[in-house]
Amino acid sequence: MMIMWIIIAVIAALLFWGIFSYNRLITARNDVRNAWSQIDIQLKRRYDLIPNLVAAVTGYLDHERQILDQVILARSRALVTQRIPEKAVTEARLSREIKGLFAVMESYPVLRANHHVLRLQDELVSTENRIAFSRQLYNDLVANYLTLLQVFPDAIVASLFGFTGAEYFSASAAECNTLPAAAAQQ
Repeated sequence: MMIMWIIIAVIAALLFWGIFSYNRLITARNDVRNAWSQIDIQLKRRYDLIPNLVAAVTGYLDHERQILDQVILARSRALVTQRIPEKAVTEARLSREIKGLFAVMESYPVLRANHHVLRLQDELVSTENRIAFSRQLYNDLVANYLTLLQVFPDAIVASLFGFTGAEYFSASAAECNTLPAAAAQQ
């Protein structure tokens, strides 16, 4: 009779452990999804601000049309990219093009005095900071989730229920630098 209670206790402990582990995995996966949606919100905000800024400076930067075209092209590519690794590369390229536009704008005193342009620039810089923060949070949550998928005993529950990994939102310097060449081939 005592052995039967021990067996029941072991089965109950394993069941509770499985439920606890499964719930931790679900929570971690949902945290990753939520963090990605926060990045997506900030990226959409940036996509909406860029045309306004380009429109505001177009009349002043007639000689710098190539810079404006590069910003618009980088925005267009970022809008259509879906997979996280490619999204990271296109977003890095867009950030680089925006910084280039800001650098060119600095050499135009009339733009530095234009309150509308300055407000748009401040909003874009603020959005870039939010993207950086959201990206860091997302990558931290991905690391936590991937750790849960790989550590014993959670790895057993993860494999039993078909949990899959998540991808980091990062682009290496080499990927960012090779994008223009790849884009030229398209």
